[in-house]
Order: sequence, then C-alpha cells, then structure tokens
Amino acid sequence: MRKVLIIDTSILCIWLKVPKMEACGTERDKWNFARVDEYIQKEIKESTTLVLPLATIIETGNHIAQSSGNRYELAQALAKIMSDAADEQSPWAAFTDQSVLWEAENLKKLASEWPKLASEQISIGDATIKTVAEYYTQAGFQVEILTGDSGLKAYEPTTSVPTPRRRRRSS
Repeated sequence: MRKVLIIDTSILCIWLKVPKMEACGTERDKWNFARVDEYIQKEIKESTTLVLPLATIIETGNHIAQSSGNRYELAQALAKIMSDAADEQSPWAAFTDQSVLWEAENLKKLASEWPKLASEQISIGDATIKTVAEYYTQAGFQVEILTGDSGLKAYEPTTSVPTPRRRRRSS
C-alpha cells in the first residue's frame, strides 16, 4: 500500500525554520528541525508522497508574513514547495488531487460538520486537514498526518490491512 504523509502547519513551519515556530508537540513528543528533517527525509527515501493541504499553505504563509525573520526568503521557500506540489514534482502529491474537496457538495459537508468540531476546539484548518486525510484513505493510501498536535493526530484515519482470500483447492 502506498503511503502519503500529510504535512501540518506546525511541522512545515519547523522545516522551513520560521522564527518562533522552532518546535511543537508535548514535552514527551517534541518536534524540532532535526527530528522533522530526519523524519521527512526517511519518508522520501521510502517513496512516501508528501501532501500539502490548502490549510497548511495558508496558515504557514500567515506565520511567515508575521515572522521576525527574513520573510522574503521564507516566502520563497514556501513558494518553491507550492510550485512543486502544483507541478506534482516528487515527492509532492499534485495539489489538484485535493480540488474535489473544495467543490460545492464537499464545502457544504464541511459547513455542516464544522460547528460541532469548533465546539470541540478543532479549527477549520484542522477540519480540512482531517478531510484531506480521509480523502487519501478512501483512495487506498496508507495515511499519516505529520503534526505535533495530538488532537489533530487523533483524527488520523486507520487503514485496515485487507484480509487475504484463500485459494480454492482443485479437486
């Protein structure tokens, strides 16, 4: 089964080295640049496809625009990833794969589900990342959400391994 790794904002900000976004996660499960980079490089070597959700692009762009670092260089780094995803440059999944999620029917589904999620303190960005994860799971991928947010990680879909069918014996 092919694997996709969905990149959350907190992880992408760390990977891009956005100032004041150098770490995320709990004390027992801390993510920093070294850990993020090592993990992503390992996944790339294993031919995992990286997925960049729209929410991650918007939220990371907001953090870059408000950062105290070299915003232009950081924005160029994010723009390169966005372009690679748009062009389906390995290891990035084609961004257009997610376009179906923004069609009217799916947008209405998000609108009907999100108020309950908001009451549970789930942001609309996280709700859309959850939807991206479900989309790839339904498409037959093994899905992992790479995040330091245990609440979002809890929405990672579980995939069942198909049960092998027994062959009938010929008489």
